[in-house]
Amino acid sequence: MKQKKRGRPPKEADQLQSESLLVRLGASEKEAFKEAAQLAGMPLSAWVRERLRQVAVRELHKAARPIPFIRHVH
Repeated sequence: MKQKKRGRPPKEADQLQSESLLVRLGASEKEAFKEAAQLAGMPLSAWVRERLRQVAVRELHKAARPIPFIRHVH
C-alpha cells in the first residue's frame, strides 16, 4: 500500500511567488509590521503583500488603470 504524502499539496505554476521585493525599513517600522501581522494571525510577508495589494488596487482603480494581478472573468 502506498503511503499518502504529508504536507500541503504543491501550488499551481500561476500561484507561485517567484519574485521578491527588498524594502528598507526602520527597526520600529518592522516591529510594528510584525506585531500587526501577528494580530492578524498572518506571516509577515503575507501581511505585507496583502496590504500592498489593497493599496495598489485602490490607487490603480482611482487612476482608471488595469490591475495586473486581478483576473477579470468575462
